[in-house]
Amino acid sequence: MLSPSKRWRKEQPLNSFTSCVRRVLCSRRHSLGILLVLVLVCIAFQTFVARQARNDKGNGVPQLHFTVNKPQSFSLDSILGNFWSNSALTVSPGLSSSLHSEEEADSHLQNEDFAKTSNRFSTKRSSKTTVAKFRHFSSSKFRPSSSVPGKCKEKTHIVFLKTHKTASSTILNILYRFGESRNLTFALPLNKNSQLFYPFYFAPHFVEGVTSHRISEFHIMCNHMRFKKSEVAKVMPRDTFYFSILRNPVSMMESIFIYYKSIPAFHGKRTLDDFFNSSKTHYNGSIVNNHYAHNILAFDFGLNNNATFDSPDLEKQVSDAVLAIERDFGLVLISEYFEESMVLLRRSLCWSLEDVASFKLNSRSDRTRHKLSPETADKIKKWNALDWRIYLHFNATFWHKLDTVIGREQLEKEVSELRVLQAELAGVCLKDGGAVEPSKIKDAGLKPFQYGAAVIQGYNLNADMDNRTRERCERLILPELQYTERVYVQQFPEKAQWHKQALNTGQAWPRDHRHFVKRRFTHFKMPQSALSPHNKSTAP
Repeated sequence: MLSPSKRWRKEQPLNSFTSCVRRVLCSRRHSLGILLVLVLVCIAFQTFVARQARNDKGNGVPQLHFTVNKPQSFSLDSILGNFWSNSALTVSPGLSSSLHSEEEADSHLQNEDFAKTSNRFSTKRSSKTTVAKFRHFSSSKFRPSSSVPGKCKEKTHIVFLKTHKTASSTILNILYRFGESRNLTFALPLNKNSQLFYPFYFAPHFVEGVTSHRISEFHIMCNHMRFKKSEVAKVMPRDTFYFSILRNPVSMMESIFIYYKSIPAFHGKRTLDDFFNSSKTHYNGSIVNNHYAHNILAFDFGLNNNATFDSPDLEKQVSDAVLAIERDFGLVLISEYFEESMVLLRRSLCWSLEDVASFKLNSRSDRTRHKLSPETADKIKKWNALDWRIYLHFNATFWHKLDTVIGREQLEKEVSELRVLQAELAGVCLKDGGAVEPSKIKDAGLKPFQYGAAVIQGYNLNADMDNRTRERCERLILPELQYTERVYVQQFPEKAQWHKQALNTGQAWPRDHRHFVKRRFTHFKMPQSALSPHNKSTAP
């Protein structure tokens, strides 16, 4: 007889599903199959979740991001280092890591037009630092403005028409420092001269490296020349930015009279009144260097400089001069408002305030300045009527551009920041904080060239600086002739060495280059008011 359990199993009918499950559970082989099925299910589920997440992201589901801002530190390099970086710099919207405030706007200045800036947003960041071995800088005193607001790239193709006695030597120093810090190439005068064969009209062969084809691209041209756009354009790239600077012809004439006292027009004249009393009968514009005494601004711009207040065609000459300058130059600065000019310049070039910070160079001592009477000032305006009208026009356009591009409130802010920056630089670099008489300059290599009856001041450097800081400060106060030679040696070391050897053997390039120019470049039209075959004096 069967046991109850066995009887139960035999008597209970089994359906197919129960039988299948029982067989699977009772078999090890089938257990592994179950595990495999579970793994596949898990993989399929994970794939579905990942695909859903990607779809959510594509549909704009917000994601969370966490950003840690690094605090900026302020150091001596943020003041000086921006002038002399060893590598080429590309300015982006943020521009420079050494800047401590940022402004955003759409202000891209072009050669022919100045766009209005939109709203600016300024963020100031301050920090503290102690500069070992030199001085202490407080971030509360120095918060330089950012570079030009908006998205722009700094301009590196530049022509600066260096006019006479207009603070142009200070701008030359700014351009030299900027170009040197970015390894740019200067269009320097041929054979180590300090001027581009002034007072001749500019010609491409006057530039070192043009005839020999040793240089494929020039970035900056900034030495004295008599401007001629068609010839300059043969040397400089098409996107070059042209600018210059003017000065009130009254104060400029007083300066020229002292500095160029030795020219024939001023010979034997004790005062400017003595010159004007005989100018109509004794002035000869065809004698070499006499152009310095008559509408020198118009002459430097390559224009006819013979007009006076009673010239019958004065109005036409003024109109033609203004149109020519406005056509060829994207910006004309005003010397009397130098800081304001630097703010406008740095915006035009998309530079930072640090790039245009400077010390006044080639400046006369007060003891060689003479106050002019209103009557003498009126004589100057009439004698240099063309210069006076050019100055009046571009003084007005200068302020119009400042109002349009920057605005008075922002202008005052940036001028104040520039002055603070320059005061900080003076504290680091300058002994006694300012200029001194040439007899008190201790380093002969830093003594500016003395000419005429003018006493040109210079600077002494602080003693408590390391070599690196001293070198940087030196460039800020390096006079024009010394800096031009420095750049020439950097660009043309072999030719500079040849000139040095030739000087030692008495075969150096003659300082009076007129006979060379006449002999070699006879196809150039020589300006009547500047050259004379009978004059043997050397141009300063």
